Amino acid sequence: MSSPEKPVARRAAAVAARIEAVHDAALREWYGGESAPAPAGELETLLIDQHRCNFELWALEDEARRRDVDDSVIASVKRAIDGMNQKRNDLIERIDDLILADYAASAAPGAELHSETAGQMIDRLSILALKIRNLGAVAAASPDPDLAGELARKIAVLENQRRDLAGCLRRLLDDFGAGRRYFKSYRQFKAYNDPRLNPALAAKRSE
Repeated sequence: MSSPEKPVARRAAAVAARIEAVHDAALREWYGGESAPAPAGELETLLIDQHRCNFELWALEDEARRRDVDDSVIASVKRAIDGMNQKRNDLIERIDDLILADYAASAAPGAELHSETAGQMIDRLSILALKIRNLGAVAAASPDPDLAGELARKIAVLENQRRDLAGCLRRLLDDFGAGRRYFKSYRQFKAYNDPRLNPALAAKRSE
Protein backbone atom coordinates (compact mmCIF):
# COMPACT_ATOMS: atom_id res chain seq x y z
CA MET A 1 0.00 0.00 0.00
CA SER A 2 1.38 3.45 -0.93
CA SER A 3 2.06 5.97 1.79
CA PRO A 4 -0.54 8.76 2.22
CA GLU A 5 0.15 11.93 0.29
CA LYS A 6 1.62 14.71 2.37
CA PRO A 7 -0.68 17.74 2.87
CA VAL A 8 2.01 20.04 1.49
CA ALA A 9 2.07 18.06 -1.77
CA ARG A 10 -1.71 18.44 -2.12
CA ARG A 11 -1.37 22.21 -1.62
CA ALA A 12 1.37 22.35 -4.26
CA ALA A 13 -0.89 21.11 -7.05
CA ALA A 14 -3.62 23.55 -6.03
CA VAL A 15 -1.22 26.50 -5.98
CA ALA A 16 0.24 25.66 -9.37
CA ALA A 17 -3.22 25.29 -10.93
CA ARG A 18 -4.34 28.56 -9.36
CA ILE A 19 -1.50 30.68 -10.75
CA GLU A 20 -2.74 30.71 -14.34
CA ALA A 21 -6.28 31.55 -13.22
CA VAL A 22 -5.01 34.37 -11.01
CA HIS A 23 -2.91 35.84 -13.83
CA ASP A 24 -5.76 35.70 -16.35
CA ALA A 25 -8.34 37.18 -13.97
CA ALA A 26 -6.01 40.04 -13.05
CA LEU A 27 -5.40 40.90 -16.70
CA ARG A 28 -9.14 40.92 -17.43
CA GLU A 29 -9.56 43.40 -14.58
CA TRP A 30 -6.63 45.66 -15.49
CA TYR A 31 -7.36 45.75 -19.20
CA GLY A 32 -11.13 45.43 -19.28
CA GLY A 33 -12.46 46.47 -15.89
CA GLU A 34 -13.83 43.01 -15.08
CA SER A 35 -13.67 42.47 -11.33
CA ALA A 36 -11.20 39.77 -10.28
CA PRO A 37 -11.78 37.58 -7.22
CA ALA A 38 -10.16 38.80 -4.01
CA PRO A 39 -6.74 37.22 -3.35
CA ALA A 40 -6.95 33.97 -1.41
CA GLY A 41 -4.14 34.45 1.07
CA GLU A 42 -0.69 35.96 1.26
CA LEU A 43 0.87 33.99 -1.58
CA GLU A 44 -1.87 34.92 -4.03
CA THR A 45 -1.54 38.59 -3.01
CA LEU A 46 2.18 38.43 -3.80
CA LEU A 47 1.45 36.70 -7.12
CA ILE A 48 -0.89 39.53 -8.12
CA ASP A 49 1.56 42.24 -6.99
CA GLN A 50 4.36 40.60 -8.97
CA HIS A 51 2.09 40.16 -12.00
CA ARG A 52 1.15 43.85 -11.75
CA CYS A 53 4.83 44.75 -12.06
CA ASN A 54 5.06 42.85 -15.35
CA PHE A 55 1.81 44.48 -16.49
CA GLU A 56 3.25 47.93 -15.78
CA LEU A 57 6.57 46.99 -17.39
CA TRP A 58 4.79 45.89 -20.57
CA ALA A 59 3.31 49.38 -21.01
CA LEU A 60 6.58 51.09 -20.13
CA GLU A 61 8.56 48.97 -22.60
CA ASP A 62 6.08 49.95 -25.32
CA GLU A 63 6.57 53.62 -24.48
CA ALA A 64 10.36 53.24 -24.49
CA ARG A 65 10.24 52.26 -28.19
CA ARG A 66 8.55 55.48 -29.32
CA ARG A 67 10.32 57.72 -31.84
CA ASP A 68 7.87 60.64 -31.75
CA VAL A 69 8.88 62.05 -28.35
CA ASP A 70 11.92 63.82 -26.94
CA ASP A 71 14.82 61.85 -25.53
CA SER A 72 13.98 63.26 -22.10
CA VAL A 73 10.67 61.40 -22.18
CA ILE A 74 12.41 58.13 -23.03
CA ALA A 75 14.95 58.72 -20.26
CA SER A 76 12.12 59.17 -17.78
CA VAL A 77 10.48 55.95 -19.00
CA LYS A 78 13.78 54.05 -18.72
CA ARG A 79 14.17 55.20 -15.11
CA ALA A 80 10.64 54.01 -14.39
CA ILE A 81 11.54 50.64 -15.94
CA ASP A 82 14.56 50.37 -13.65
CA GLY A 83 12.46 51.01 -10.56
CA MET A 84 9.71 48.62 -11.61
CA ASN A 85 12.21 45.88 -12.45
CA GLN A 86 13.73 46.24 -8.99
CA LYS A 87 10.27 45.87 -7.42
CA ARG A 88 9.53 42.87 -9.68
CA ASN A 89 12.71 41.07 -8.60
CA ASP A 90 12.08 41.86 -4.94
CA LEU A 91 8.63 40.29 -5.21
CA ILE A 92 10.04 37.16 -6.89
CA GLU A 93 12.31 36.72 -3.88
CA ARG A 94 9.43 37.28 -1.45
CA ILE A 95 7.37 34.62 -3.26
CA ASP A 96 10.28 32.19 -2.97
CA ASP A 97 10.75 32.97 0.70
CA LEU A 98 7.08 32.32 1.42
CA ILE A 99 7.02 29.02 -0.48
CA LEU A 100 10.28 27.87 1.09
CA ALA A 101 8.96 28.63 4.57
CA ASP A 102 5.87 26.56 3.78
CA TYR A 103 7.95 23.64 2.52
CA ALA A 104 10.75 23.74 5.10
CA ALA A 105 9.59 20.53 6.77
CA SER A 106 9.73 18.67 3.43
CA ALA A 107 13.50 19.01 2.93
CA ALA A 108 15.12 15.59 2.67
CA PRO A 109 18.75 14.40 2.49
CA GLY A 110 19.69 13.43 -1.04
CA ALA A 111 16.95 15.49 -2.70
CA GLU A 112 17.89 16.95 -6.08
CA LEU A 113 18.57 20.70 -6.25
CA HIS A 114 16.49 22.47 -8.92
CA SER A 115 18.37 25.43 -10.46
CA GLU A 116 15.34 27.66 -11.10
CA THR A 117 13.20 28.86 -8.23
CA ALA A 118 9.43 28.67 -8.10
CA GLY A 119 9.28 32.46 -8.05
CA GLN A 120 11.28 32.68 -11.27
CA MET A 121 8.95 30.19 -12.94
CA ILE A 122 5.93 32.16 -11.73
CA ASP A 123 7.46 35.32 -13.22
CA ARG A 124 7.85 33.55 -16.58
CA LEU A 125 4.22 32.42 -16.40
CA SER A 126 3.18 36.00 -15.75
CA ILE A 127 5.03 37.21 -18.85
CA LEU A 128 3.53 34.42 -20.96
CA ALA A 129 0.05 35.42 -19.79
CA LEU A 130 0.74 39.00 -20.89
CA LYS A 131 2.08 37.92 -24.29
CA ILE A 132 -0.92 35.69 -24.97
CA ARG A 133 -3.40 38.37 -23.94
CA ASN A 134 -1.78 41.23 -25.85
CA LEU A 135 -1.09 39.31 -29.04
CA GLY A 136 -4.70 38.13 -28.90
CA ALA A 137 -5.94 41.71 -28.58
CA VAL A 138 -3.88 42.81 -31.60
CA ALA A 139 -5.11 39.85 -33.64
CA ALA A 140 -8.74 40.55 -32.76
CA ALA A 141 -8.44 44.22 -33.76
CA SER A 142 -6.41 43.70 -36.94
CA PRO A 143 -8.14 44.06 -40.32
CA ASP A 144 -5.22 42.14 -41.87
CA PRO A 145 -6.06 38.42 -42.05
CA ASP A 146 -2.41 37.51 -42.66
CA LEU A 147 -1.34 39.26 -39.48
CA ALA A 148 -4.21 37.75 -37.52
CA GLY A 149 -3.22 34.28 -38.76
CA GLU A 150 0.43 34.85 -37.89
CA LEU A 151 -0.49 35.95 -34.38
CA ALA A 152 -2.85 33.01 -33.92
CA ARG A 153 0.03 30.64 -34.67
CA LYS A 154 2.30 32.47 -32.22
CA ILE A 155 -0.39 32.39 -29.54
CA ALA A 156 -0.76 28.63 -29.99
CA VAL A 157 2.99 28.23 -29.40
CA LEU A 158 2.88 30.48 -26.32
CA GLU A 159 -0.10 28.63 -24.87
CA ASN A 160 1.75 25.35 -25.28
CA GLN A 161 4.81 26.83 -23.57
CA ARG A 162 2.62 28.09 -20.75
CA ARG A 163 1.06 24.66 -20.22
CA ASP A 164 4.51 23.05 -20.20
CA LEU A 165 5.90 25.56 -17.72
CA ALA A 166 2.87 25.31 -15.42
CA GLY A 167 3.30 21.53 -15.46
CA CYS A 168 6.99 21.88 -14.62
CA LEU A 169 6.14 24.16 -11.70
CA ARG A 170 3.49 21.73 -10.45
CA ARG A 171 5.94 18.83 -10.60
CA LEU A 172 8.65 20.85 -8.85
CA LEU A 173 6.33 21.69 -5.97
CA ASP A 174 5.00 18.14 -5.80
CA ASP A 175 8.56 16.80 -5.71
CA PHE A 176 9.49 19.36 -3.05
CA GLY A 177 6.56 18.26 -0.93
CA ALA A 178 7.57 14.61 -1.35
CA GLY A 179 11.24 15.29 -0.54
CA ARG A 180 12.53 14.44 -4.05
CA ARG A 181 13.60 17.91 -5.21
CA TYR A 182 14.07 21.35 -3.73
CA PHE A 183 15.16 24.86 -4.66
CA LYS A 184 16.94 27.63 -2.83
CA SER A 185 16.22 31.35 -2.69
CA TYR A 186 18.84 33.03 -4.86
CA ARG A 187 19.34 36.74 -4.25
CA GLN A 188 19.74 39.04 -7.25
CA PHE A 189 21.65 41.78 -5.38
CA LYS A 190 20.95 44.28 -8.18
CA ALA A 191 23.77 46.83 -8.13
CA TYR A 192 22.89 49.36 -10.81
CA ASN A 193 20.40 51.34 -8.68
CA ASP A 194 22.75 51.59 -5.68
CA PRO A 195 25.21 54.54 -5.85
CA ARG A 196 27.53 52.66 -3.49
CA LEU A 197 27.89 49.84 -6.02
CA ASN A 198 27.43 51.51 -9.41
CA PRO A 199 30.66 53.37 -10.39
CA ALA A 200 28.77 55.70 -12.74
CA LEU A 201 26.43 56.83 -9.97
CA ALA A 202 29.27 57.05 -7.46
CA ALA A 203 31.29 59.29 -9.81
CA LYS A 204 28.30 61.59 -10.27
CA ARG A 205 27.87 61.94 -6.50
CA SER A 206 31.52 62.89 -6.03
CA GLU A 207 31.43 65.77 -8.56
